[in-house]
Amino acid sequence: MANAPHDNFADRLSAAAAARRVLIAAFKPKPSQPAIGPIDRAGERAAHLKQVRNDRAETKAVRKAATLADQEAAARAIADLEAEAPGAKHGERKVLSAAEAKAKRDARYAARQARR
Repeated sequence: MANAPHDNFADRLSAAAAARRVLIAAFKPKPSQPAIGPIDRAGERAAHLKQVRNDRAETKAVRKAATLADQEAAARAIADLEAEAPGAKHGERKVLSAAEAKAKRDARYAARQARR
């Protein structure tokens, strides 16, 4: 607050009081606007929960289908290898045993995932 040479004490007091009124007015509550309509929070929550459940069920179905497809492919690969195994040479038998080991690992992994 810049003081002019001819300001007196009363002018400074009234200016300070006006400044305090402005500051206090900032803290007074403002008039609020009423809501357009009632908010159905329970309905919104139920709709959101239903959406989440549907998404999870869809994800679970996709994951299960992928697991079944992997298991079927592994079983087919083992069956194909077993069909060729009697006439297989030593190196081919190693490949067969590696494929069988992989199929067993995949089956154990799928079983663990199914338990979750």
